[in-house]
Amino acid sequence: MVEAAILEDVVDKIKGNRFADEKMSRIRDMVLRGETKETVIDEEGVLRIKGRAPATLQQRRRSPERQQRRRPPGKQQHRRPPGSSSAPSTREAAAAASRRPPAAAASRDSNQQIAEQTELNMGVADHSRISMADSTDNTPSNSNDLSIGTEITKTKEKKWILDLLFGNTLKKVFENGVLVKAKCLHCKQYYAANTTRNGTSGLKQHLTYRCKVHKPPTVAPAIQKLLNIQNNNLETWKFEQEVCRRALVEMIILDELPFSFVEKEGFKKFMSKVQPLFHIPSRRTITTDCYEVYGELRINLKQSLREIQPRICLTTDTWTSVQRINYICLTAHFINRDWVLHKRILNFCRITSRKGEHLAESISNCLLDWKLDNVYTVTVDNASSNDVAVLELSKKLDMWGTNLMEGKHLHVRCMAHILNLIVQDGLKEIGPSIKRVRQMVKYVRSSSSRTRNFLKCVEMQKIECDKMLSLDVPTRWNSTYLMLDTAEKFEKAFERFDLYDGNFNSFLATDVCEDGSIAGSIQYEDWANVRNVTKFLEKFYELTLKVSGSRYVTCNVHFEDICELDAYLKLCVASDDLDLSKMASGMKEKFKKYWGTPEKMNKMIFIASVLDPRNKFVYVSFALEELLGEETGNVVNTKVEAYLRDLFAIYVSKYGKGSKSQPSSSDSSDSSGSGISQNMSKNSLRTKLHMKKQKNDSGSLGVKSELDKYLLEDQEPESEDFDILSWWKVNSPRFPVLSQLARDVLAIPMSSVASECAFSTGGRILDPFRSSLTPKCVQCLICVQDWLRQETKPICVEESLEFLEKIELEMTNSGRNSSIVDL
Repeated sequence: MVEAAILEDVVDKIKGNRFADEKMSRIRDMVLRGETKETVIDEEGVLRIKGRAPATLQQRRRSPERQQRRRPPGKQQHRRPPGSSSAPSTREAAAAASRRPPAAAASRDSNQQIAEQTELNMGVADHSRISMADSTDNTPSNSNDLSIGTEITKTKEKKWILDLLFGNTLKKVFENGVLVKAKCLHCKQYYAANTTRNGTSGLKQHLTYRCKVHKPPTVAPAIQKLLNIQNNNLETWKFEQEVCRRALVEMIILDELPFSFVEKEGFKKFMSKVQPLFHIPSRRTITTDCYEVYGELRINLKQSLREIQPRICLTTDTWTSVQRINYICLTAHFINRDWVLHKRILNFCRITSRKGEHLAESISNCLLDWKLDNVYTVTVDNASSNDVAVLELSKKLDMWGTNLMEGKHLHVRCMAHILNLIVQDGLKEIGPSIKRVRQMVKYVRSSSSRTRNFLKCVEMQKIECDKMLSLDVPTRWNSTYLMLDTAEKFEKAFERFDLYDGNFNSFLATDVCEDGSIAGSIQYEDWANVRNVTKFLEKFYELTLKVSGSRYVTCNVHFEDICELDAYLKLCVASDDLDLSKMASGMKEKFKKYWGTPEKMNKMIFIASVLDPRNKFVYVSFALEELLGEETGNVVNTKVEAYLRDLFAIYVSKYGKGSKSQPSSSDSSDSSGSGISQNMSKNSLRTKLHMKKQKNDSGSLGVKSELDKYLLEDQEPESEDFDILSWWKVNSPRFPVLSQLARDVLAIPMSSVASECAFSTGGRILDPFRSSLTPKCVQCLICVQDWLRQETKPICVEESLEFLEKIELEMTNSGRNSSIVDL
């Protein structure tokens, strides 16, 4: 009865019952007096002894144990010699009353009260054998009875501790009412469990270390956490060596740092101040960690592609490093089930040559390694070797049985390269003017003193422009456009610059250009040409930036951009400005070479525009007439519609069976085919009649109804913030099969810039100071950087020249850089 009460009190103590401490102390008082066999607790919670009335309040107050608890800590009662009375004398009672704490001290902390009570109870247990004979009640007892009773009390108290420590993990075994063994309920092994003779350490070690079945929960080491502010949120933080080491590896990869960075003196000094506990790994360890991160992320990406099972759109390009090693970059573009466009570099590997056959072999080996065979399109530039590579890859896909429409839409030409070819032809008409502007910018940018003199001239001419002069790369027309656009704003400053620098005109008259000619001084006609070409090339520059993106859909507006560019060139050809008209005429001829012949245009260009709910066939048919003429435009429009329906029929055969969004089995050819296979034995004639009716209706009603339903609906209104992926995500339940087609088509990139950007990264990684890296290491660094980086804008490792010049100018004006000498 008392054991059950004690266990009940343990539960009460855990639950936070405020009466648990008082109840526990009352029960232990009775246990220590040897009254465990006769002590019970009635329904009202009053301690009663069988055959005796409950102790009066006065007797309880006279109890030496209760007086002992009422004394403040540190004032313990001295043990009395054996045989002496346990009742305190009058003098002692008065002294105890004088030492009694005031009532305000009764509000001590509950944890401190429990500790004091436990200490006092242990003290009472030590002299319980001695004081029991002289207790205030008149219960007869002898020393032997007290010894036996106390021994039983200790055993029961130990059993209470056993239940508290081990709970339901052990089964107790008794012999003659005495606990002798305990059986582990996990491994069924017996252990000595007499708490008086054996203790509890053996049982605890068994459950913690030796038991082969029971695995104790792992408890993290008690390390004090710190507070950290991340993104305006207060979070807890603690130092972890492995976490910091992984972050260091990712920093080296993302920021394109050398492996020896961890061994630099500056970094070691910095880390000693930031976190002295961090053990800085060696460059060898960092290199190994990079390979491990590459393997881990590669496995994760493989698993994601296997779960999504998308059709992959590829972009590829080649590059030669400073080591004279040819590399090929293969990038995959796809839209996941959440309608989010993704771009991932699959391989950046070494190739033996740039021949088309070798390129196709490298691409197919990469696809087999990644277990990807559902290739939808391949976007490449206009090199002849790429034509051969795509043709050979189409044959591979035929062998694998995954080449849709016999590879008719597999080859996609890069729009950015076509624009580059068109613009380069136009810039030839004003080559001398561009050459003179380039020489002027080159002279001003050659030293900081000339730059300061030019800024003074700009200030005197009251020219307000936040941009600074930048020198172009002749092979990149977009950089030439930026140079001309900025230089045109400083026309008045260049005209007056000879007053601030006497060598300016002589430099223009004598300096030899890269082609061996002398540019000479700039004339008024040159500035007129610069203004015209800058205004003319602005549309081409914006269009190039638009199609070069890899984080958003570009194919749905590709055909619209081509039509707008054609209309713009026609307008410039008819201009009264003869120079502009001549330049636009040359660019128009180059435009027709790639986009003026329907046979050379990929039909996916038109289908992607049809799948834009703002366009559909209403816009496509009208734009084809404007681009190719009414007769040719109608013919092309008919071919595009037929191609779309054939392609959609393939998707119905693949996705129609398992699509739960289909209206019914009779509305889809594939779902009806599934019903045919199930009911062929029941009613084969009716099935054949159903098939014949479908053929007479020119195909499946489900295919026509879903595709025609989309085409017959009203077009979405034009808006700048229209998100085509969000539209298809919302409407995919209405068009379950057509949405699958749209998800694959809209992932097609219109330029190979995504692969070319990797070459910029490769050029920074394989600089002349780090040219000893192996091709495998280069692939590891470039792929992991692409997989880890989530920003929408590309990485920029170059400092802003304009920003640095402003800082130097401020330092010069304030006199803080007097130690810097300009030569």
